[in-house]
Amino acid sequence: MKETGFACCADHSARILILGSMPGRASLAAHEYYAHPANAFWPIMEQLFGIARTLPYALRLQQLKQRHIALWDVAHQCIRPGSMDQHIRMDSVVANDFATLFASHHAIRAVFFNGRKAEEMYRRMVLPGLPADWQELPRHTLPSTSPAHARMNFTGKLQAWRKILPPLEMN
Repeated sequence: MKETGFACCADHSARILILGSMPGRASLAAHEYYAHPANAFWPIMEQLFGIARTLPYALRLQQLKQRHIALWDVAHQCIRPGSMDQHIRMDSVVANDFATLFASHHAIRAVFFNGRKAEEMYRRMVLPGLPADWQELPRHTLPSTSPAHARMNFTGKLQAWRKILPPLEMN
């Protein structure tokens, strides 16, 4: 069965775009980005920006927007048995419309990938179809916040994710 991801969470002041591959089963069931209780995304946002992970989901998204952060996934739809990125059937992926996103969100100055699979999918399925200006946006691959990425502990992930701060601080 083909699963469908979420709408982009962004306002026009977004300076960075954080991309996952496709929401996992817990996220799809909860209708929330990074809903799995062991996913480190919201704890990292709490450490970096003071966005309490216990806040209602809508308020967490609102606070990300206030900090000029956009969230989305590379895949709009795909077939994936389970929640693991490695099980995404690449021949089934329908990518989100990034040309429209970038055309309407001119302040985005960097793209950050939540894990290697998101970067791979973007590079293969999105980048070739983008106009040259958007192909040249700086891109950074961060360690996945997924509990499946257990080779790195929370402290290591948090340190790596600090890379999102400089583009947010630039005027």
